[in-house]
Amino acid sequence: MPYKNRKDLPDRVLKPLRQVPHAQDIYMSAFNSAIEQYDGEESRAHAVAWAAVKEKYEKGNDDLWHPKD
Repeated sequence: MPYKNRKDLPDRVLKPLRQVPHAQDIYMSAFNSAIEQYDGEESRAHAVAWAAVKEKYEKGNDDLWHPKD
């Protein structure tokens, strides 16, 4: 199921990305695109979405996500 807004994202996404709303937007957009492309395969869509986030952000030693330089 596609997500309509950030607050609809699952906690396993919202919690780690709580400090970076832009990363949440990237995740949501990538997930929504992938869920259509892969005929509703949620696990695959989540993997695509995390990969999209990791292109722009990285998890720091503080367990928070930060923009890549």
